[in-house]
Amino acid sequence: MDFPSKILENAVEEISQLPGIGKRTALRLALHILKQSEEKIDSLADSIKNLRKNINFCNQCYNISDKETCEICLSLNRENGELCVVEDIRDVMAIENTSQFKGRYHVLNGLISPIDGVGPADLKIDSLIERIKEGKIKEVIFALSATMEGDTTIFYINKKLLSFDIKISTIARGIPVGDELEYTDEVTLGRSILKRIPYTGSA
Repeated sequence: MDFPSKILENAVEEISQLPGIGKRTALRLALHILKQSEEKIDSLADSIKNLRKNINFCNQCYNISDKETCEICLSLNRENGELCVVEDIRDVMAIENTSQFKGRYHVLNGLISPIDGVGPADLKIDSLIERIKEGKIKEVIFALSATMEGDTTIFYINKKLLSFDIKISTIARGIPVGDELEYTDEVTLGRSILKRIPYTGSA
């Protein structure tokens, strides 16, 4: 792709680094930005800088938060005994949109994937075990994507939890195998939470 300006080319190159953005889409976005007022662009730039510099990750569940502890963990209206384990922040948002789960969350920040060089030590598994050791958790609900990586992660954590007197369940597999949780429609996801099933180690 030939560019009439090196500045434009650099902008397209940076924008195309974002997930799901190819060079052509990046070019359209860059040209759109050029048409905006300086005030709008300054506001956009400030919001991105603020996102990177000032956002926090909850010190309990690792969800995104404006404070040290997120609103879900601080809420007195949530069920302390139910802990939903998810891959990342997008899954918390997806489940919250169903309005079917009133417990608390634990964000792993990924899934075990040896091919990608991601092992248990790279995830928030140790902190999950520490939360369970506190004795408040009565049920751990695995809400991970129906993929090989998701199943491997569930199997690994389940072995770590065998010594605890807690219920272990997974969301019902109304979600097609191989699908990412965040792309599942709210009705299907909500039903999967409500109709969760005991985990047997062979889900």
